[in-house]
Amino acid sequence: MPRERLEDWLRLLHTPGLGPRRVARLLEAFGTPAAALQADARQWTAAGVAGRPRSGDATTTREAGVEADLAWMERDPRHGILTRDDPEYPPLLASLPDPPPALYLVGDSSLLRRPQIAIVGSRDATPQGLRHAERFARALTEASLTVTSGLAIGIDGAAHNGALAVHDGRTLAVVATGPDRVYPSAHRRLAHKIADHGLLVSLWPVGTLARPGHFPQRNRVISGLALGTLVVEAALRSGSLITARLAAEQGRSVYAIPGSILSPVSRGCHRLIRDGAQLVESPDDILEDLADWLGVAGTPTAAAEAPADAADIDPEHERVLTLMGFDPVALDELLQRTGLTVEALSSILVLLELNGRVALLSHGRYQRLDAGFPKT
Repeated sequence: MPRERLEDWLRLLHTPGLGPRRVARLLEAFGTPAAALQADARQWTAAGVAGRPRSGDATTTREAGVEADLAWMERDPRHGILTRDDPEYPPLLASLPDPPPALYLVGDSSLLRRPQIAIVGSRDATPQGLRHAERFARALTEASLTVTSGLAIGIDGAAHNGALAVHDGRTLAVVATGPDRVYPSAHRRLAHKIADHGLLVSLWPVGTLARPGHFPQRNRVISGLALGTLVVEAALRSGSLITARLAAEQGRSVYAIPGSILSPVSRGCHRLIRDGAQLVESPDDILEDLADWLGVAGTPTAAAEAPADAADIDPEHERVLTLMGFDPVALDELLQRTGLTVEALSSILVLLELNGRVALLSHGRYQRLDAGFPKT
C-alpha cells in the first residue's frame, strides 16, 4: 500500500472517539479514509457519526499516533499493518458486519489466509483440560489447520503450545493490547515464540494497554478468523462462552468437550452442548465436520491412535485408576474406595503422577488423566 494511503487510514484510526462501527459508517458514506478526513462536522453527522473532533490538540495527538505506528512497522520486517481494503485482508473476517478497520501483525501474515480452528477455554483450567487443549491442538495442526487463540493463561496457552510442538507447527494469537505489548506478562516468552513461528494479531495501535473492553472485541476476531471454535473448559460466566456465542452468530461451527458434572469448568461446555454445540470426543470429530470446508475426507489423526503408555501398567495401579474415576477425589475418599493403607496408596499415587496418569490438585485432591496425552 502506498505510504500516503496508509497514513490516511492511520489518521482515521487515531481520530478520538472512532471505533469499528463509526469508521464503517464513515467509509460507507465517503468511500475512502482520505475523503472522510476531508469531510466537515456537518457531513459526519449526516453520515451518522456525530462529534467530529476539532483541529488542534486532537490533530497533534492523532499525528503522534500515526508516526508511532509507522515507526513500529518499519522497525522489523515481521511487523505489518493490514487495512480493511487490502486484498490480503482475511476474507472470513471481512465477511463480518463492521470488521476491524486494521490489523497490526507480528510474524507470518500468510497464516491469515490458511484454514483456522479456534481453541479457547478457562484460565483456571484443570490438568485434564490443559491436556485436552494441547492434544487437540497438536492433532489439528498435524491435519494442516492453524490453531487460533487469545494468548491467555490456561487453555489458550496450552493450545498455542500444542500447535508449536508439531514440527513446523504454526499458531495465531489475537491479543488484547497493542502489537508492542504482551498481556499477560507471564506469556512473554510464548508471545515471542509465536512471533517467530506464527502470527500475533492486534486490533489496537502501538502502546495500547489491555483494557476490559478489549477482550470481547478480541474474542469476536478469534471466532471471526476461524472455521469453527472449540471450547475445552468454561465456567458458566466465561469469556469463552462469549467467543462461542459470537462464532454461532457468525455462522461458524461450535464444538465443546464434555466433562464431569461436578466440575465448575465443565458447566459452560455442557450449556453449549444443550444449546446446539457439537459434542466432540476426539480431533477427528472436528475434522469430519470440517471436511467440506477443507476439501478432504475426515481421516484419523495421529493423536487419535491407541495410547502408547496405557499398556503394561501394574494391575494394582490400574485398579486405583479405575476406582478413582475421572472426577477430582480427596485422598481420604480414595482410601475408602481402595481399602489400601495410606503408605501404599501414597506410593502408587506418586508413581502414577510421575507417569502422567494422575495430577495432584489443590486441597489435596487427585484427578485421573487420560492415558496417551502429551505430558505437560
